[in-house]
Amino acid sequence: MSERTNERLSVFKTYKLYVGGKFPRSESGRVYEVTDAKGKWLANAPLSSRKDARDAVVAARKAFGGWSGATAYNRGQILYRVAEMLEGRREQFVREVADAEGLSKPKATAQVDAAIDRWVWYAGWTDKIAQVVGGANPVAGPYFNLSSPEPTGVVVVLAPQESSFLGLVSVLAPVIATGNTAIVIASERSPLPALSLGEVLATSDVPGGVVNLLSGRTTEIAPSLAAHQDVNAIDLAGADETLAKELEIAAADNLKRVLRPQTVDNAEWFATPGTERMTAFLETKTVWHPTGALGASGSSY
Repeated sequence: MSERTNERLSVFKTYKLYVGGKFPRSESGRVYEVTDAKGKWLANAPLSSRKDARDAVVAARKAFGGWSGATAYNRGQILYRVAEMLEGRREQFVREVADAEGLSKPKATAQVDAAIDRWVWYAGWTDKIAQVVGGANPVAGPYFNLSSPEPTGVVVVLAPQESSFLGLVSVLAPVIATGNTAIVIASERSPLPALSLGEVLATSDVPGGVVNLLSGRTTEIAPSLAAHQDVNAIDLAGADETLAKELEIAAADNLKRVLRPQTVDNAEWFATPGTERMTAFLETKTVWHPTGALGASGSSY
């Protein structure tokens, strides 16, 4: 009888894109090696092409009507569900963030915990931001004048290059909290936490196409998205000065909203965010409505 051994081969994780609620490989079939802070191989990540980027725009546009039309309360519930699912996979993300950014386990844990808390924070804002940036305007005349915020549309997000998870969540969550749909270009050097986030989103009631995650060369994917006529806005958080200028010029062709990159170090991502990243991708709609004839005794409306 042959001796039975307990040795087995490890099952390596296959990382894929997240587009339209599905997990495709890049249509180009290309991958690139992702290494840890010490140069050790971690995985092969998909090298997205311009075709992948166009597919992501189609998916985001298709999902926009349903997501923007959902109640703010419902969007908040879904964002909270993302936090719940992340809490259950906390150890996986701690390991991936530690490897990606060369952090100790306690520091990586702090990053992941802050990212989970950020989802909860934005979940609480979904049904409150309208009261902060909208309301009734005082006007002279027999009219109601009401301003209310509406989402801009399809938003491209260049995730921060150095903060692969907390920074990513900090720029993605406010975009979808307000009813926009997103196409995210993950950190080029450390894309694995972002690609794993796609698996969480797929099981968190987030409709397919609301968030689309691409990995690869930022300089290859971003220009075509900045010039795309069906993209409404772009967040340049992960672009350097040279790339940001190029993308701003391309974005001007169809008057996209552009959020310019700001210098943010890892410590600053921990700070409690304000409302700026939500209001950056909101449009204000103002409605006039007659109150009716005004008599001596007041409004007859």
